[in-house]
Amino acid sequence: MAGTCIIGLQWGDEAKGKLVDLLTKDMDVVVRYQGGANAGHTVVVGDAVYKLHHLPSGIINGRVLNIVAAGVVVHPETILREIRSLAERGIDVRGRLLLSDRAHVVMPWHLIEDQLWNLAVSGENNIGTTLRGIGPCYRDKVGRSYAVRVGDLLRSDFPNRIREIVAARLPVLRAMAGSQPVDLDADTIIEEFAAFQKELRPFVVDTTRVLLDLVEQDKRILFEGAQGSLLDIDHGTFPFVTSSNSSGVGISAGSGVAAKWLTKMIGVCKCYSTRVGGGPFPTELLDEIGEQIRTKGREYGTTTGRPRRCGWFDAVAVRYTRRLGGIDRLALMMLDVLSGLPEVKICVAYELDGERIDYFPGSAEALRRVKPIYETMPGWQEELTDARDLDDLPVAALNYIRRIETLVGCRAEFVSVGPDRAQTIICDDVAAVANVT
Repeated sequence: MAGTCIIGLQWGDEAKGKLVDLLTKDMDVVVRYQGGANAGHTVVVGDAVYKLHHLPSGIINGRVLNIVAAGVVVHPETILREIRSLAERGIDVRGRLLLSDRAHVVMPWHLIEDQLWNLAVSGENNIGTTLRGIGPCYRDKVGRSYAVRVGDLLRSDFPNRIREIVAARLPVLRAMAGSQPVDLDADTIIEEFAAFQKELRPFVVDTTRVLLDLVEQDKRILFEGAQGSLLDIDHGTFPFVTSSNSSGVGISAGSGVAAKWLTKMIGVCKCYSTRVGGGPFPTELLDEIGEQIRTKGREYGTTTGRPRRCGWFDAVAVRYTRRLGGIDRLALMMLDVLSGLPEVKICVAYELDGERIDYFPGSAEALRRVKPIYETMPGWQEELTDARDLDDLPVAALNYIRRIETLVGCRAEFVSVGPDRAQTIICDDVAAVANVT
């Protein structure tokens, strides 16, 4: 089996959706294996722009099977809205989309709890979630007692299950809310989900069994990560992380496909850094350069619309996530955004409590204290959006790519110079970048 995985190497929003769409033409199957509607993947095809939160980015390709696997937490209203929206644009997903009966469901009480926790925690301790109920849903998954899986929606005793959970959760939510009213009615939920059940039923299967069969049939499978490796629940900047394993370590757990079948790992990163929400961000730029990058890169969250925090490329962080994910090749995205800057900087090490370090600290508290140590390189004034080959890039841009490769310890196979799938340089000879002088 040719098992390829696309992993974000930063704090998410690395333009993974574009790369998935680009590679889908050579695949039989595309799999989302973790995360939920907190993901935001944008695919641009000519004048058409598709913003996806739940569906795999391969859904735009009409011949590829798309699977939402067991590790995903599903918000029925969101996934059905995406299905209907694509149908209105002439893309029929029937027969090409499978939804795991083992995937857990984001329920109304998860959304309420997420909002209440967000109001209760302020300042630098606020994690800055997307308020999509992802964390509370994953917590119930681990806690088991109040969890609801997609397969449960199709069971005849589903109404009784909802009444039991609402009776247990309502007092807790009211205690959290204090004087605020809590709108959580079991009968309303049962009625709403009866409609979801009818629409979702044709897509629901045991995707773990399906994927294992596809592996044995030597199908070409592309695994699409959501969020970024620095948001990994175990290996990211905890507690300012997502609620699942968003690095390469989560592929097998979320999909059910053993790691031995993964033959290629592609790490995706922007040619600068961004972050949404709370948490330490060593290379953040709180000046006009940061604002210029945000404006030119249209750095606003696909899911929340919040402005992204912008900063210089952090080679220390990306070297860490490259090793964590066993990355074979890099995809360097949004190089065009840096055009027009007189110089560009790369963080090559940190200073922590007066000592130079070249590793990524394991605690958010330590990461807050680090000071980035930069290497400055010449910028370039040329616009890059029409470049289709490495030879079309100015020498300063090529040298910037070469330096990132060296610092991260991995060659670039893809360089993106714009949002459209056509605005991608494929480095057939990946050594060519390293030979630039």
